[in-house]
Amino acid sequence: MNYKLLHIFRDTPFGRETFLHSLYFCKTIHATPVVYIPENDKFLFYFNKDVVQVDLDPSYLGDPETAEKHARALLEEAGLQPVFYKPKNYTASSLPDVSTHFDFFNCPRSVSDISTKIGLGHIGPKVRRVIKHTTFPVVISSPVFKPWKCISVLFGGSDNAVNAMKLGVKMSLASGYDLNIFTLMEKGDQAYYKDFAQKEAFWEMADRQIRNWHFYEKNDFDSMLYDMPHDSLIVMGAYGHGMIKDVLFGSKLEKIQSTLSNNLLITGPNTRISLR
Repeated sequence: MNYKLLHIFRDTPFGRETFLHSLYFCKTIHATPVVYIPENDKFLFYFNKDVVQVDLDPSYLGDPETAEKHARALLEEAGLQPVFYKPKNYTASSLPDVSTHFDFFNCPRSVSDISTKIGLGHIGPKVRRVIKHTTFPVVISSPVFKPWKCISVLFGGSDNAVNAMKLGVKMSLASGYDLNIFTLMEKGDQAYYKDFAQKEAFWEMADRQIRNWHFYEKNDFDSMLYDMPHDSLIVMGAYGHGMIKDVLFGSKLEKIQSTLSNNLLITGPNTRISLR
């Protein structure tokens, strides 16, 4: 399977760090980075149930020729073929329509605020809205390039947590890296969460990939975060129940971001994960 990741290129030092992670992500799971160098300060994502206008902060709009030169140099350094995305359709002359036919989308925590204002504990409203409606997982990169060597899934015993586990299995299979599960037990014992996962059709495949499943009492959230490997890609669901209920709009994601510098891979309520 040739996965494709969409990356909106920002020709700044912060943008370079995000792009380096996209390149690492793609090399690790054998995906193709598709680079969009914007010439307008906004674009539209057309999803099944909503249209999201993404407003870019001014740092995205420099010299497109210089941006492409820098992007090509980084692609060459990573040993990846350059694939650049050019919008074909425009809702208005200055409002391009960007395809949503991708497998992953990598973006910083905010695309509409100046990057120097974005701390670890904040995801911008446009990114939240994209995650709410997108059919593909969204990568939220660490502020600086941080390679990952294993995968950690937050599993809270909900349908969307199952989706996150499935995505974790997919990433483990594609990368060859170990898969670890972390569960904060808020509504049952270990057997409850294992039974919840084991009824899924993909469980046999998941069981082969999972190296460790860590369980924590509901008051041990901070301990769980401390124990998560610093070099892991954290996979989590949004709009689930239990540990990750409304995680994009609650305190737990802010806690995760302000505590951990790991890269995040988030599945939204409309994300569909296939293991084929």
